[in-house]
Amino acid sequence: MIKTLRDIPQIQTLLNQPLIKALQAEHGHAQIVDALRQITDTARRDLRDKRDVDLPPFDSNQFVKMVEERIKTASARSLRTVINATGVLIHTNLGRACLAPEAVAAMQAVATTPSNLEFDLKTGKRGSRHAHVEALICTLTGAQAAVVVNNCAAAVLLSLMATAAGRNVVASRGELIEIGGSFRLPDVIAQSGATLREVGATNKTRARDYADAIDGDTAVLLKSHTSNFKIVGFTAAPDRRELARIAQENDVILMEDLGSGVLIDLAPYGLVDEPVVADILKTGVDLVMFSGDKLLGGPQAGIIAGRADIINDLKSHPLMRAVRIDKLSLAALEATLRLYRPPYDPTQKIPVLRMVSEPLEAVQKRAECLAQDFKHLGLEDVEVFQSTCQLGAGTLPGQDLASFAVSIALNGMSPDQLAAELRQSETPVIGRIKNDRSIFDVRGLSDTDVLGISAAVGAILKQ
Repeated sequence: MIKTLRDIPQIQTLLNQPLIKALQAEHGHAQIVDALRQITDTARRDLRDKRDVDLPPFDSNQFVKMVEERIKTASARSLRTVINATGVLIHTNLGRACLAPEAVAAMQAVATTPSNLEFDLKTGKRGSRHAHVEALICTLTGAQAAVVVNNCAAAVLLSLMATAAGRNVVASRGELIEIGGSFRLPDVIAQSGATLREVGATNKTRARDYADAIDGDTAVLLKSHTSNFKIVGFTAAPDRRELARIAQENDVILMEDLGSGVLIDLAPYGLVDEPVVADILKTGVDLVMFSGDKLLGGPQAGIIAGRADIINDLKSHPLMRAVRIDKLSLAALEATLRLYRPPYDPTQKIPVLRMVSEPLEAVQKRAECLAQDFKHLGLEDVEVFQSTCQLGAGTLPGQDLASFAVSIALNGMSPDQLAAELRQSETPVIGRIKNDRSIFDVRGLSDTDVLGISAAVGAILKQ
């Protein structure tokens, strides 16, 4: 027991201990010094705050282990793999969509070797990074042209800045969305240099509201898909074809911020109201912006597709340099987009679509396997039940997918305590808590994840 500040040796004294000297060969002088300073500084602070300081003898193996633990903690990667058992498939805080193996392989290839990122192999001259995905996007959406930036917010900002700076943007009050992190569409419009002209009411906006707001300073009619909330009841919104006609008659641009964006119809899996990008462009919308790392199932990216003349203006705008996509994300996006084309089936090749389309019977079987693993660990209070999970990441609000989950209760450990322990596992496990039970939803899990959860719980039980 350390009782006074004098009981804490100087760093150099500790470094001269034989056991500590032996550590330096493995970890190096600097890391040993940092660990020792953390331990001794904490001890001094606790003494000054009148708290007990219980350290093992400084020349003991126990103290060496404490130093090693400090070094291990300091050396651990901050960005780590976790197991997402929350029941939110595209979880923004947990990294959104997982990539297909083909996308990961494509990233690795361009990360470890030179690539033709901006080099035209046919002409031997400088090329464009946009060329690697533009044709694919056009084929999948029916767009005349396309360009990609680093996320959807950047796509909206670039599109407005290039088309409406110094002019007016007409938008419905019911579509002035706020996305995660308190970023609001009116603020993005203001940042673009355009002036927002709000029309309609929160619950009802009609085509004539847009038409009446158009004047000589109007550049854009902006429609935003309310992908992260839903207004129900006494509501009305104009048909896109009506807005397209009004835009054409008044020589203004109609653009739509989709937020998520999907390339295939999800209605067969019980998910409706998420418009397919190709269908939106067919209605006459001039420009659509959508994300790469949500329902598309690729990396973080903001995809802009539509009229060639507008896209060309975006490509040459000064802001493009600041928001351009990096080579790793570009490689992953190209590989992901190719999985939407024959001979591939995107519902089998792209992880998020595979999760959405997986038959409920297969999900139930996985839940039963996890429950059986828990019982083999000696847990008695284990329950398998049918649950619902969400798409997440501001996608399809109010629409749930049928799923199965496993709940457990541990004697002598509350769900909050178990959750804290699971977050410190070698592979952290993130579940949820309800009715004083720990719950693990399995629709978004792989068989490897199931083994990881049971191993994490087993390690906690052995402590």
